[in-house]
This record gives sequence, structure tokens and C-alpha cells, in this order.
Amino acid sequence: MGETIEFPGAAAGRARRTRPLWRDVLGEVLRDERREQDRILTEVARTAGVSPQYLSEVERGRKEASSEVLGAVADALGLELVDVVGRVAGRLAVRGPVRDEHRRGAPAGPVLPAAPVAPVAPVAPDPRAARAALAALVTPIAPVAPVAPVAPVDAYLLAA
Repeated sequence: MGETIEFPGAAAGRARRTRPLWRDVLGEVLRDERREQDRILTEVARTAGVSPQYLSEVERGRKEASSEVLGAVADALGLELVDVVGRVAGRLAVRGPVRDEHRRGAPAGPVLPAAPVAPVAPVAPDPRAARAALAALVTPIAPVAPVAPVAPVDAYLLAA
């Protein structure tokens, strides 16, 4: 009792991680935007309605922000949620693919070295393109046929 058992390969997996986590990149985007606006963490946290400690943990990639918190922080920074998501996606795309040996179901055996890839300059995502991509994911709701107005209950009572 009292013995800690670590999952096999967990320490090695942390050391070899080549893909950044969403929460890490999200935190970078939020922190960079806050600093660009020359605002302090406590002021943004107060405006967003979260504690400064929590916002600090989100910015450092220690906590996964809920959609409500993320929306509130984006509003506090004067951003649309789709803009924040687009920036995170843009940074993730620039960082490159994961090596094959880290993917599930990758065949065992030697991995051939990948061809060298030229570095890609970060590109600021086009907010219009991000909005269009998001709109394509949303299924429009079919319009509902108008319903005939219902007479008030009093009219039925008086007619009887």
C-alpha cells in the first residue's frame, strides 16, 4: 500500500511528445493576446468573471478551459471565439505532424527517416475563412411552418 504504479512508457511518452497539446497552444494564444493589449492578468480575469489563478493556469496550459470560460475570456480580450480557435489551429498546423511511431496502430519495426521539411513561417489565420469553416460544420435548421393562431381560452368559455 502507498506504492505508486506508473503506466508503462508514460515517462518516455512525456519526454518524446512531439505534438503540442491544445491547452498549451490555447494558453499561448490567450497570453500573447493579453500581453499585446498590454493588460494585466487580474484585469482580464475580473472582466471575464474568473479567478486570476484559474486564468493563469489556463494560460500556462495547466487547465482545460470550458467553452463558457473560453468564451468569457475571449470576450474580455475583445475577440470572437472563432478567432481564438482559428489562431490555435493556425499554430498547431505550423508545428507539424506527429511521428508515425506515436500514432495508434503504427506498425512495429524500424521507422524510415522522414524527408526534410522546409520551415513554414507562421501565418495569421483569416478570420473570414475560419468563420466559413465553422459555418460549414453547423447544420441549418429547416424553417418551421407557421401555426394558426389559437384563440384565447376566454373566447372558448364565452362561446359555450
